[in-house]
Amino acid sequence: MNDKILRRAAVEEMTGLSRSTLYRMMDRGEFPRPARIGQRAVGWRQSVIAQWIEMGATSSDKKPSAL
Repeated sequence: MNDKILRRAAVEEMTGLSRSTLYRMMDRGEFPRPARIGQRAVGWRQSVIAQWIEMGATSSDKKPSAL
């Protein structure tokens, strides 16, 4: 599987959400958490974010995990 890893800025652009909204939603379990991709770097799989968008961002218990 060739799934691109997205950094936060790309996730913000793809979702239209601000950084503070992303982290607030992650804290509430409403947005998938990123996976660590380096010592000081995290990222999300593009397919996970696309799936989250397709799901309508309405049901936090059905959200996929980042990796």
